[in-house]
Amino acid sequence: MEMNPTPLIPVRMLNEYVYCPRLAYMMWVQGEFAHNEYTVEGEIRHRRVDKKGGGPLPEHPEVGEIIHARSVSLSSERLGITAKMDLVEGEGLQVTPVDYKRGKRPHITGGVYNPERVQICAQGLLLREHGYSVDEGVIFFCSSRERVRVPFDDELVDLTMMTINSVSWIAAQAEIPAPLEDSPKCLHCSLIGICLPDEVCFLTHSPVEPRPIIPAREEGLPLYVQSPHAYIRKDGENLVIEVEKQKVAEARLGEISQVVLYGNAALTTPALHDCMRRQIPVTYNSYGGWFVGHTVGTGHRNVETRTHQYRASFDEDMCLKLARRLVVGKIANCRTLLRRNWRGSSAEEKAPSDLLTNLQHDLQQAARVSSLESLLGIEGSAAARYFQQFGNLLKGDTESGCFDFTTRNRRPPRDPINAMLSFAYSMLVREWTITLSAVGLDPYRGFYHQPRFGRPALSLDMMEPFRPLVAESTVLMAVNNGELCSSDFIHAAGSCNLTESGRKRFIAAFERRMSQDVTHPIFRYRISYRRLFEVQARLLVRNLSGEIPGFPVFVTR
Repeated sequence: MEMNPTPLIPVRMLNEYVYCPRLAYMMWVQGEFAHNEYTVEGEIRHRRVDKKGGGPLPEHPEVGEIIHARSVSLSSERLGITAKMDLVEGEGLQVTPVDYKRGKRPHITGGVYNPERVQICAQGLLLREHGYSVDEGVIFFCSSRERVRVPFDDELVDLTMMTINSVSWIAAQAEIPAPLEDSPKCLHCSLIGICLPDEVCFLTHSPVEPRPIIPAREEGLPLYVQSPHAYIRKDGENLVIEVEKQKVAEARLGEISQVVLYGNAALTTPALHDCMRRQIPVTYNSYGGWFVGHTVGTGHRNVETRTHQYRASFDEDMCLKLARRLVVGKIANCRTLLRRNWRGSSAEEKAPSDLLTNLQHDLQQAARVSSLESLLGIEGSAAARYFQQFGNLLKGDTESGCFDFTTRNRRPPRDPINAMLSFAYSMLVREWTITLSAVGLDPYRGFYHQPRFGRPALSLDMMEPFRPLVAESTVLMAVNNGELCSSDFIHAAGSCNLTESGRKRFIAAFERRMSQDVTHPIFRYRISYRRLFEVQARLLVRNLSGEIPGFPVFVTR
């Protein structure tokens, strides 16, 4: 069988490698990419360059022929590289590549940093490979409008060839380079939230605490549509929601993180296409709130991540290690929720010490079990102990008894508290399924929950420590703050469910909880739960790939 040839390296990846080998590997080999203000500005600059006039690069230029060619694509199998050059100018066979860069010329010796020097030199080598004479390149800095010459001396050519070989080598090794340590480069990198350099270093060997690099402002919020006859269409940069051909709301696409549809709400094909192009997932739920599925674009391209996940999922020891950590985190967070929110018969009453002691014993047992079956038993025992006392956290409605709680029941839930718990868990599964898909993991291949048809096992795994922190905390907030009342629920055939207005208020409470900032117990920076989900998912990726020794489960204090 003929082996696939090694793909040609884009010369832009040579720039990234000299800047940071890990960045080049993530972008080229793993297919990771994210925009920040610098990449957006650079993209806009290059679009303007591409629109400017200029003829094609002639294959056989005549002597004295003036050359001014834009967006020139050249490749070389011998060199193993490919490039799309912003501009090639010259006369006859004597030409000069010109590369456009955002920003101002740096005031350093030579006027250009090594990443840009190597990139422009690689373009020159490609032109030489195609028969042109090239002695130097030019970097044009758009903000200061300065041209800086870069001579192609032997030292720069050797550095460029060494970089090409190095990029080929790391790709063949299929092993991600280590992150930079406490580097100022990281703060300006668009992949910092994917790479997690400070976090990875901190969890392995670095004594320096991670910098607060996670942005405080979320990029967008979910758009919930639950009206059964809703029709969502695209209008320019907006999504317009109509009910019975009457416009009831609209939302800017740039401010939406996901579109959540309940029941028979419909989305037009143009709107769906735009969501997929913008990487906005569309999730589908039954009218009662059960998560049915979600639609994304072409999906995540990082095959390495899924390879590590599948390999680990067939390793019984690895599954047990991860499962123990997740269950220990869940029990610890349940214990903290009871301790912090206990009401009992008076506001001053504290959670019984024997209850906390028993949960602590469950936690210790879960950390030592030798099989998943034993772990399931301990988790079930701790959950029963926890839900037996959950009613003591609720303020309740003394007149109607609407929010009395005695035991956990489901399929269907038979009282308002269980209806809210089931709905909150469904939303939590949806959030984790989207997050895991976005970082390149398969939400249906888990380690603790065994895979079944249609069950997002990994989503259920990852949500375990967050059930008390997000789902159950949302129920407590909605009840104890008086946000819902008995009229927000409907009872039929022995089941209980939220009304449309009650669901709206509960969704609002859930979103407030997801947007709430919390101090990370390990990294010590402030972060919202929504952003925390992504960080935890990426830390799982780092653990599965062997970069960090264990998965750090989030346990609040």
